[in-house]
Amino acid sequence: MDVIIICKDKLPNYEEKIKMFYEEHLHLDDEIRCILDASGYLDVRDKEDRWIRIFREKGDMISLLAGIYHRFMLDEKNYLKAMRLFVGEPVWLAFNRLADHFEAPGQYLEFLSQTA
Repeated sequence: MDVIIICKDKLPNYEEKIKMFYEEHLHLDDEIRCILDASGYLDVRDKEDRWIRIFREKGDMISLLAGIYHRFMLDEKNYLKAMRLFVGEPVWLAFNRLADHFEAPGQYLEFLSQTA
């Protein structure tokens, strides 16, 4: 696990990172985040490829399966502190849309179709 603080004074290359977080992307590994302080928004795609906006605030935990397209943005406070949980060394590689050539998006869509 590690802790990330997203604010102008604490995050190196803040402007670049904020743009990257908001760009629609996926990861090849599951992503687990616990919000330790402040709040923000997470957008995910549903099985019809529509956006679902999730408001996250202190105390919330979210787990995103590998292959789900998502994006993140801060709210008007422009600050967020989160714990990131992972197995092994964190990779944090983001693949912008369209990254459908990886197995993860197909596996995620298959999971959705089985649970519907």
